[in-house]
Amino acid sequence: MAKEVSTTKELPVILITNDDGITAPGIRNLVEAVKDLGKIIVVAPDKPQSGMGHAITIGQPLRLHQVTTFEGIEAWQCSGTPVDCVKLAVDKILHRKPDLCLSGINHGANHSINVIYSGTMSAAVEAAIESIPSIGFSLMDYSIEADFSAARKYVRIIVENMLKSELDKHTVLNVNFPALPEELINGIKICRQAYAKYEEDFIERNDPNNKKYYWLTGKFLNMDEGKDTDVWALENGFVSIVPVQFDLTNYTLKTQLENSWKNL
Repeated sequence: MAKEVSTTKELPVILITNDDGITAPGIRNLVEAVKDLGKIIVVAPDKPQSGMGHAITIGQPLRLHQVTTFEGIEAWQCSGTPVDCVKLAVDKILHRKPDLCLSGINHGANHSINVIYSGTMSAAVEAAIESIPSIGFSLMDYSIEADFSAARKYVRIIVENMLKSELDKHTVLNVNFPALPEELINGIKICRQAYAKYEEDFIERNDPNNKKYYWLTGKFLNMDEGKDTDVWALENGFVSIVPVQFDLTNYTLKTQLENSWKNL
């Protein structure tokens, strides 16, 4: 008698994390957008970790606690950074590499230079370093009451495409959503990172003990007039997708130096 062959495809394992903390509305909306696309595991910081970049915890213990924040989904809160969350998820919770890592949805933009400082994107980059394809998602709205409905729609479109595409295992995408209702979004643009940065200022004040402290402020300056950048796309109502990489080698300069400094 012929043996029956199972046609049931095993669901992909999807790790979800963020930098705003496990109770942030953004991560709840990310889970809702993809919860039926795979086996979801959430490992996220127990408190906000914005601006942590690629920081890891050294010299103090890390703690993991299982929580029931998301109905029917295994979830853990971690005392460390977003990068710590990815490392611990792979080593101590999953005991394997997930098929995909999603980070976000961040409250606030992570376009242009923000990708360097972003805990959201650093978690995604850490996953890619570990050969886990990943995506970082951010919405250009810092409000705790931000409307994520349009972002949820596009998260699902992008994740579905990611799961069915045979991309390099080190793939990492930086996705930003404009703070617009769905009917005003013009679609998706594949972009490059804009040359833009913050012109920073530190406000100096005195505390009640008359000791000085400083508060970081500043304004965002876009010095890039290109129409193929993430800043342009977002300003014109598009969802921006920037493929990023953790190899920081400047290959053009490398070649130049090899030629001009060859006699050193």
